[in-house]
Amino acid sequence: MSANIETSSLAVLGSHMAYRHAGSKSAPVTLFLHGNPTSSYIWRHIIGAVASRSHCVAPDLIGFGESGKPEIDYRFVDHVRYLEAFIDGLGISSAYLVAQDWGTGFAFELAARRPGFVRGLAFMEFIRPMVSWDDFHQVEAARALFQKFRTAGIGEKLILDDNVFIEHVLPGSIKRELSVDEMDAYRAPFPTPQSRRPIWRLPNELPIAGEPSDVWTLLERAHVALRRSSYPKILFVGEPGALVSPEFAEGFARQLHNCEVVHLGSGAHYLQEDHPDEIASGVCRLIELRENGFAVSPAIDTCL
Repeated sequence: MSANIETSSLAVLGSHMAYRHAGSKSAPVTLFLHGNPTSSYIWRHIIGAVASRSHCVAPDLIGFGESGKPEIDYRFVDHVRYLEAFIDGLGISSAYLVAQDWGTGFAFELAARRPGFVRGLAFMEFIRPMVSWDDFHQVEAARALFQKFRTAGIGEKLILDDNVFIEHVLPGSIKRELSVDEMDAYRAPFPTPQSRRPIWRLPNELPIAGEPSDVWTLLERAHVALRRSSYPKILFVGEPGALVSPEFAEGFARQLHNCEVVHLGSGAHYLQEDHPDEIASGVCRLIELRENGFAVSPAIDTCL
């Protein structure tokens, strides 16, 4: 059964961050973190179901969705700063983290910075330090496109002027066809080239071959903390995936403590759009098992 989802806004560092929320405020918090170029909208089919087990909070990252667009650089550290201020503003002392794409980078950094904050982690299509471009994406054409995104003059034209990320990368990384209304929802926060600067910045923040050096260092440290952590984890993976293949997911999970891999079936990057029910069920299971003092176990449907 899906709960009603409300939208609110919180003043954060001289701007504001919008967020979707559902579920009892007396229940444990589940914090949903989206990536590029989406918003809390991508979790719409998931948080309504997970709200049967927790108080769900899904912010729009600063510069995305209905959040403000202050005059900042929208670098990784900017997002971390705004997200931490948002968490503190809502008085969240601990949470389950559910994250995809850049949301995973912020989740890993948050977990490293606040080791007692995380009750459990569900993640997919995650960001990590990559030794070379060969490690970035399974599709050669995608690697070439993202290299163009990071090329001065070319990347700005493709993302800011041509809106390639919204019109091509997003729908091209989802197996089903998005409806007109769904595409319009993803387009709405970015009507002008200037409004798309947060989208453009994040490909330039990907930690590849040691650059940018500050992002590389922060995420290396965060991944060390992730490998040392003992809280329960679920790694969702699609077939063939985009940043994360099923084979890579299995190998990565073996490096972690208490991590289950859930194979969702056909999927690329934005797995929330192709497998919302399966993801919601896995998150509910993670919460239920942790709250009852158990580790992650094989799949059962707990979102009933």
